[in-house]
Amino acid sequence: MGDSLFPLSASNEHRMGDPLDLPPLNIPKLIREFELHPNKWLGQNFLIDPTALESVVQAANISERDVVLEIGPGLGSLTRYLAVLARTVVAIEIDPNLIAPLRKVTDQYRNIEIIQGDILTLPVEKLIPSSNYLVVANIPYYITSAIIRRLLSTDNRPKRMILTVQYEVAKRICAMPGNLSLLALSVQVFGSPSLYARIPASSFYPVPKVDSAIICIDLNLEPVIPIQSLDAFFSLAQAGFSQKRKTLRNALSSGLHQKTNIVEEILLEAGIDPHRRAETINLAEWNSLTQLVINRFPEISLRKVQTR
Repeated sequence: MGDSLFPLSASNEHRMGDPLDLPPLNIPKLIREFELHPNKWLGQNFLIDPTALESVVQAANISERDVVLEIGPGLGSLTRYLAVLARTVVAIEIDPNLIAPLRKVTDQYRNIEIIQGDILTLPVEKLIPSSNYLVVANIPYYITSAIIRRLLSTDNRPKRMILTVQYEVAKRICAMPGNLSLLALSVQVFGSPSLYARIPASSFYPVPKVDSAIICIDLNLEPVIPIQSLDAFFSLAQAGFSQKRKTLRNALSSGLHQKTNIVEEILLEAGIDPHRRAETINLAEWNSLTQLVINRFPEISLRKVQTR
């Protein structure tokens, strides 16, 4: 890399209408200029490879009418691509030290709103009143689940989410019955996830220890589980996955503090073999179990699911 912020292109030679022509940022120079120290605790591994950045925006399928919520824009590598394609980009960055360099990198774009704050506490409904928006984000590994659940629990869920996450986490989210996890259920109850592309660790700076992947989540208009039953569903699922090595009968008995024979009766009535494990239960079966518990066994206390 050279000494300029945009090392591979003359300042006026790239076409702003074509995101594939955007020159890569000189991230190391930017870090030195602003005396930054990438924070491992905040998961600050900046996506810098142009091919990977292009893959993210291609997966997002952004139109000029779209509003995009970007979480963790960092130093703006992806933010510039989004600004070229979208009508508006709302970029939320938790680290106050990154705001100044982010503003410098994106200063030429007039359709970017930069907000310093934590997506887990900010009121998404007020930031983006409409539900007709996209989420595109390279999110920190350590709070992947929390961010996804936060976005899915808002009153105005996005229409599509394109996330760069740890490769193994991406596989978990996209798993089928037999290998399901609570995270997979938490996503699939709201939409259909798919793994779009794998991104090698070398595409980031600093280089993380593991590869990442781009996942696309197309959200349903309504959750697979009725909205009024979601709290009960999540409570049952949390109980079912609380002891993964146990059968569903034993895990639910322990998690719900109910006698084993009562839980077995409920499972049999729902058409579920009590000896199966939680990772084998599909959403239709979880829905049947949830409705049965709500309607027939109201004495079972189902605590409200926590989103963080």
